[in-house]
Amino acid sequence: MSATGFNHFNLRAPRALLDTLRDFYVDVVGLQPGPRPPFESFGYWLYIGEKDILHLTEAGPHEQRVAHAGGTFDHVALTCTGREQFETHLRQLGIRYERADVPRTRQSQLFFTDPAGNGIELNFAEDDGR
Repeated sequence: MSATGFNHFNLRAPRALLDTLRDFYVDVVGLQPGPRPPFESFGYWLYIGEKDILHLTEAGPHEQRVAHAGGTFDHVALTCTGREQFETHLRQLGIRYERADVPRTRQSQLFFTDPAGNGIELNFAEDDGR
């Protein structure tokens, strides 16, 4: 028995925040909306290519889902291309980010948060944007 790969991550939020998160992950991060099974709950599935990577699910009125709450979750990391274009895009949108270079692997990373306070890390290969 073993895990064989990463499947998806899920963010659960009230409807208004869910729509904001959908727009953020499409317009800022570059994920694409795609098909979602006909669950009873409302939501969106966002894709990288053919793979559903982010599930956004509407929280019920009885659920207490607090944005920017403390916990052990820190960030989700995505492999990307076009670091310089991403940096320009983030600056144009007024999104604060930090850049870091990874020792030995020679990757560049951009760190920022989504509208609910979830961390996002974008990883770029050594020769991408240098």
